[in-house]
Order: sequence, then structure tokens, then C-alpha cells
Amino acid sequence: MSVEITRLRNGITVVTHAMPHLETAALGIWVKAGARDERAEENGIAHFLEHMAFKGTRRRSAQAIAEEIESAGGEINAATGMETTTYYARVLKHDWKLALDILADIFTESVLDQDELERERDVILQEIAAAHDQPDDLVFDLAQASCFGQHALGRSILGTSSRIGSVKREEILAWRDRNYWGSRIVVSAAGHVDHAAFAAEAERLLGAIPVGEQPRRERPVFSPAACTEAKPLDQAHVVLSFQAPGYRDPDIYVLQILSNILGGGMSSRLFQEVREKRGLCYSVFSFASAYEDAGQIGVYAATSPEHGVELMDTTSRVMLSITDAVTEAEVARAKAQLKASLVMNLESAAARADQIARQYLAYGEVPAIGTLIGKIDAVSKDQVRDLARQLFKSQTPAYSAVGHIDELSDYTTLVKRFA
Repeated sequence: MSVEITRLRNGITVVTHAMPHLETAALGIWVKAGARDERAEENGIAHFLEHMAFKGTRRRSAQAIAEEIESAGGEINAATGMETTTYYARVLKHDWKLALDILADIFTESVLDQDELERERDVILQEIAAAHDQPDDLVFDLAQASCFGQHALGRSILGTSSRIGSVKREEILAWRDRNYWGSRIVVSAAGHVDHAAFAAEAERLLGAIPVGEQPRRERPVFSPAACTEAKPLDQAHVVLSFQAPGYRDPDIYVLQILSNILGGGMSSRLFQEVREKRGLCYSVFSFASAYEDAGQIGVYAATSPEHGVELMDTTSRVMLSITDAVTEAEVARAKAQLKASLVMNLESAAARADQIARQYLAYGEVPAIGTLIGKIDAVSKDQVRDLARQLFKSQTPAYSAVGHIDELSDYTTLVKRFA
């Protein structure tokens, strides 16, 4: 098991993990540019560009891109996040050059044909409408706004219908030229792949991209508020969030264990108390979202109107219970789950390629699995309890809700519970 790293002349970093026993290879281009790097008037452009990448290049039509990769039995896709955009593929071991050629082609040579742009505009508008119709999607968009307000982290990755409806080709190209730079790019592969050959091919295909510079991002301010939307649904969907450390903070491992104990599995406090003992909802879980300089920890639940007040009261009490005491058994279970997740990535080429690319973008290195496990093992129950006190007892929560919300506790009551 070895990770190899090469820095190309234009700042692109090539990272690979050879798994010679596999018959496949997973690879992709990860760029440190996402929705967070949009100006307010550009909201949704990063995601729009990701869609347009597949709609034709100077060498390939949209149909040819799909046919060429699928004729080799491979698959190709992309994803836009708050801080990164990813273009990735998975193929049989002898076809990695074909996959990298296609990925580099759509990454650097997309023509953004105007007719294709108009068709894709309609597709994205339908995607936005679909997300708005899904309460469990909408409530998380509102949760971002309730945490970060007008900051880019508070906006939807998809953008708004009004903005997407009027975005111009020139605006998309300008955003790409301002963000897709060599210094922000990691080309990653895992599986049956030779590092030297892969790096040489990456140099040939992507070596002309300008070096550029790292993103200059505005630091977010956690601005807790209530963002709700009433809808004629049978349930209320709720997210309660608190400010938390970012992924560069040493407490990130404590945060992950805290979230796991709170609502990370069937043995978690929330699942046992809210669902198993009281039957207040079908779905309840906690989450910890970390960015380079900010983070949030929160709880999601959906319940029927008659259980709304009890759900909010019980959820609040469970969250606060961690500020009183955490058991060694809970910490041990959480550590086991986190370590298992890390190790399981080693058994999937796609998961490993994604993991090492994101680690390099985040930290400028790929930590050894043993190093990460050591940091997880070093977390104590007192650290978990102390972080819970810091997060839940000294901060105002952010709150979002969608659906049948009349019977829920009001925001003022929630704030008082944690104050």
C-alpha cells in the first residue's frame, strides 16, 4: 500500500495509490473551486459548468463522450460541492488512458455550445424544482442559509431559478477561467495504475493549464437564524445546527466522534431515545459538515404534527445530555465506526481515489491511514464532553424547518433551551 505524489510544472498535483490486485482503475480531476467561490451574482455557475462539461468538446460531441466511455464498459460522472468540483471515471485497468483523455477533454475543451446550454438550462431548472419539491433536500438548503446567511456557504449549490434562467455563456467561461487553475487541481487515481505512466499522461493532457493561484475566500461568520417554509405535507422536516470546527482544526476528530455518539447510527443517543423508545419519527440523524475555516454540527428529523413539540424537546435534551457525561463505551463504538470507514475506503478504488484527492486538497499531503487512526484513538471522553459544552451550551442554534411546521416549537423557545 503506497501513495505516490508528483507535482507537475504548472502546479497540478498527481496522486495515485497502486492496487495491482484489482482489475479496475478509478481516476478523476479534483479542483479546489466550488459554489463557495462564486460571487453572489454567480450563484449556481459552478454547477452549471459541471453540467456543460459533458455537452461536447472540440473533439467529441455529447453523444460521443457517453458512447466512448460506455463502449469500454466504463462510467463517468461529476459533482459540484461547496469547495470542490470533481470529474471522475471508473474503467477496466487497461482503459485508464482513455478515461483520462476524456476527462481532460471535457475539463479543458468544453465548447459550451449555445444550443446545448439552453437545453441544459432547462434541465437544471427542473433539478432546482425537484429539490424544492423534496422537503429533506429543501430543509438542508435552508439550514445553510440559517447558519451562514448571505455568505457563499449560505447559498444553494444549484443556484436559484431566476439566476440560472438568465446566466450567460460568457459568465460561465469567465468563472472557469478564474478558478480552474493548475495550483488548485489534483489528478488522482487508485487501482491498477502505474504512477509514472499516469503522471506523464496527466502532464501531456493537462500541462497547458495556467498555474494561477489558490482561492481567496471570505471567512464565514456563523449567523444563526430561523429559516422555515410551510408546505402542505404530512410531516415537518427539521434541522437544528450549531457552529463547529472546520477540517483544519485539531478538534475535527473530536467533532466526528461527538456527532457519531449523538446520532451516527442505531446505537446513537438520538436513534435510541427519539425513535426506538418514543417512536417520534422514522428518520433522525446527526451530521458534521466541515469546511476549511468553518463547520457545523446538527440534527435532522422528520415527524408528524402531533409529535412536533415532543420531538424538539426530546432532541434538545439528548443533545444537552452529552454536555453532562460521555461513556467510554460510546466513545469506543464511535471510534470503531470512524476507523472502519477509513479502512473500508482501501477496498474500493473509487473511494480511495476520492479520499486521497480530497486529503491533498485539504492538507497538502495524504496522511497515512495509521496516522489518522492514531488521531482518532487519541480522543478522550472528556474531550467529547467538553466540545459538546462548547458547542451546545455557549452558542445560539440555527434552525430550519419545512412542511407542517405550525405545531413545532418556536425558535425563541429553542434558543432558550440551549441558553
